[in-house]
Amino acid sequence: MGVNYQPVLWSKHKKTYDKWIVIGMFLYLISFIGITLITNSETSAETLIIRAFGTLAIVLLHIILSIGPLARLNPRLLPILYNRRHLGVSMFIAALIHGGFSLFQFHTLGNVNPIYALFTSNMEYTSFTNFPFQVLGFFALVIFFLMAATSHDFWLKNLSPKTWKRLHMLVYIAYILVVLHVFLGAFQQQPSITVIAFLGLGFLTITALHITTAFKESKVDKTKATHQEEGWEYVCDIDEIPEDRAKIFIVGNERIAVFKYDNKLSAIANVCKHQGGPLGEGKVVDGCITCPWHGYQYLPHNGQSPPPFTEKVATYRLKNSNNSIYVLPEALAEGTEVEPVTF
Repeated sequence: MGVNYQPVLWSKHKKTYDKWIVIGMFLYLISFIGITLITNSETSAETLIIRAFGTLAIVLLHIILSIGPLARLNPRLLPILYNRRHLGVSMFIAALIHGGFSLFQFHTLGNVNPIYALFTSNMEYTSFTNFPFQVLGFFALVIFFLMAATSHDFWLKNLSPKTWKRLHMLVYIAYILVVLHVFLGAFQQQPSITVIAFLGLGFLTITALHITTAFKESKVDKTKATHQEEGWEYVCDIDEIPEDRAKIFIVGNERIAVFKYDNKLSAIANVCKHQGGPLGEGKVVDGCITCPWHGYQYLPHNGQSPPPFTEKVATYRLKNSNNSIYVLPEALAEGTEVEPVTF
């Protein structure tokens, strides 16, 4: 978390992350160009650029969509999630180069505006097999632009986290558009079983990862109170919670995280105010609950971010009865201080 606004906080980790992004993109482009020239030396420079950057953008998109579920399934992959937006901007740049060269090669040699020509050069919008696939790529690129242009936390704060999150969830619509764009392009121009096979494998991988993560999350939703005691709901025994960690429970149809730290227990709402990250999957660092997604922090006893930050989450009352932990299901106002339970 940074106190002052800066366009990019170039920490050591961000520099390392971005360095490997650039190296990976460079190696991919060199490999793709080299293999293409060896197998088809008559490929024009424009076509080579279009295909190299187009496939690079698709590979990056699949990596981006895999990072989220992989980080939920294996916390050791969380460092890859921290700066995923840098990878998203890199993917947009690759897609923009692909789209720009495609537009130049296929739609700028006539007297018609290139964008208008893109939509009118093929009017078979009612046909599936002959549908103008380039239009699908254009709309996907527009979505990627909106996401890249609003990737900074400045936009997240001013648009509000909910609006920002909805906007960036459009990536799944863009992904479907890209899949159809590539599939129809490969089918109409140069039918390629290899391209369709790799695209299908990528789609199945993304789908399988998200379904697996959904099953894991469903187990959390089943972790509900087993019995009540005068309005208090039993959640677990103290020994079931790791030190400086939390367990997540459904209380009153809401996810809460019960943290154990310094021989104390505190309960807060599970959803981070930044991007809706799962606070209960984080840990207590320097006395603060730290969100595993992007490092936002909250004090466990009041759900407030340490000054000068102003984010707040709801808190809950706990009680200890013979090492059994009970919680009152009614959430307190965000930022309400609650005396931690000691043991």
